[in-house]
Amino acid sequence: MKLVKPKKNLGQHFLCDLDIARRIADTVDACPDIPILEIGPGMGVLTQFLAQKQREFKAVEIDHESVEFLQNHPTLHTPHSSPNSQLSTVNSQLSIIEADFLRMDLNEVFGGRPFVLTGNYPYDISSQIFFKMLDNRDLIPCCTGMIQHEVALRMAAQPGTKAYGILSVLMQAWYDVEYLFTVEPSVFNPPPKVQSAVIRLTRNAVTDLGCDEKLFKRVVKTTFNQRRKMLRVSLRQILNPQASEENATFYHQHSDFLTFRPEQLTIQQFVELTNYLPQNI
Repeated sequence: MKLVKPKKNLGQHFLCDLDIARRIADTVDACPDIPILEIGPGMGVLTQFLAQKQREFKAVEIDHESVEFLQNHPTLHTPHSSPNSQLSTVNSQLSIIEADFLRMDLNEVFGGRPFVLTGNYPYDISSQIFFKMLDNRDLIPCCTGMIQHEVALRMAAQPGTKAYGILSVLMQAWYDVEYLFTVEPSVFNPPPKVQSAVIRLTRNAVTDLGCDEKLFKRVVKTTFNQRRKMLRVSLRQILNPQASEENATFYHQHSDFLTFRPEQLTIQQFVELTNYLPQNI
């Protein structure tokens, strides 16, 4: 069996531990009955356990060599397991999509039906994957998988902590975030230079933030890009300098609030701040 060589330009770090792969696969059980889409199956170490879930399952892979490997090896196992290791036979209905997830129309994957998103996500595009998920949140009620430890901490961070930032606010506005467990570099080939973590995101009950969503994102990103400054300073990038009277009223009416720094604000306070802003910005 010719194994796939990990490609640095694709950020590939292949998981080699069957127990951890099984634990990751089991995270999708929190959202049962709907289809599963795996990103970046590589040589199928996680795939073999996901395919046993007795529901429709597809995997999207950008690496042609990995796609060929998966299509030609219906029996998958960890690439570093011994000859006596127990193998798992992948469901013959498994569909491998050779594509770039970030460019896919997710409405076409399962005919517009909701699905669980999971995978051992490439570190260099994990944030882009989650932002695409946010844009398709009505299709993705649950997302699980493995990402860089630092990114997982940021996603789950609470207000007032150093890790709390753009990713924390934008993700938690729409999803409940659970940090499930840490994974050491030694279980990968090649080993990454950082720890990894497995997370689960479950869609919350929010259907409308109660403010202009586009402006909300702009406020969050603008203020956290100057996170050491008070809001009254960082918001100058948003306010229309020609609307001096409106701006003066805004600063006067919310003077106490504007002395905060962004990491001190809850999601609801970011919503309030967005609604406080003058209309002419």
